[in-house]
Amino acid sequence: MLTGEYLVLDGAKSLALPTVFGQDLIVETIKEPQLVWRSFTNTGECWFEAVFDLPKLRLKNATFNSDKEGSAEFIAETLHSILTEARKLNPDFLQTNSGCVVKTNLTFPRNWGLGSSSTLINNIASWAKVDAYQLLWNAFSGSGYDIACAQNDTPIFYQLENKKPTIEQVVFDPSFKEELFFVYLNRKQNSREGIQRYKEYKLNRFFDSVQDDIKEISMLSDEFVKANSVVDLNKVIEEHEAIISSIIKLNPVKKELFLDYFGAVKSLGAWGGDFVLATGNEDTPNYFKQKGYETVLSYSKMIL
Repeated sequence: MLTGEYLVLDGAKSLALPTVFGQDLIVETIKEPQLVWRSFTNTGECWFEAVFDLPKLRLKNATFNSDKEGSAEFIAETLHSILTEARKLNPDFLQTNSGCVVKTNLTFPRNWGLGSSSTLINNIASWAKVDAYQLLWNAFSGSGYDIACAQNDTPIFYQLENKKPTIEQVVFDPSFKEELFFVYLNRKQNSREGIQRYKEYKLNRFFDSVQDDIKEISMLSDEFVKANSVVDLNKVIEEHEAIISSIIKLNPVKKELFLDYFGAVKSLGAWGGDFVLATGNEDTPNYFKQKGYETVLSYSKMIL
């Protein structure tokens, strides 16, 4: 998500781009009445495994490649919740006396925060033949923009109108894309914390003020696409960052971490972690790497 974070939940237009990275889901039939789930990293390591009895969908055991206690159970319970909600939407799903082995494979490091949950939900929805947005909202929350990205291979405007997703494919192929970079901030952000801040903001603001912010962010999403140069884009980024900063009461990431950087820096999605977008030049990767941020991807290496 390049624009519209937080406000997209209340109808702001968001510009979102699908990445070259993703996650697949492979289902193989077996005779035993079990669902054996195995999740693999981008390096081929099995980081999570769980076994469910079928057709009751009861968890038998789970293992998680981590030192954290309880992680296997938490992930297994989350997966069970998604599968249960999928079955509610399609009662025939996994109602069988035979079983299956499911394998998921990431094409990016797990800590990058590029939508591993949303691609998983989209893949399970496809497997269960149910609506991916409904599955997301029944199992979790969120705007659903990442589901839209999982289902499209072009840039999109995403908007919730009367709580229903509206997707418009747009042309966003800037002539200056070699001056755009994605930088990983070395930590994965929990979007729920930022969303809670946003909800608190709404409680303390008049309805008209919230609507004004939504209109401004929607306008900036349009301006982001129309930008003809990095100079134009920098202005859009700075204005967008200022609006979101005033809403969630956090400093923009440039002020917080990169005050001496020569280009613009924009948070993407939940503020405080995952990736940021930076405008710059051939010196940009060196700047961020000297600051300790080793993962700096060019636009063409990140965006589909």
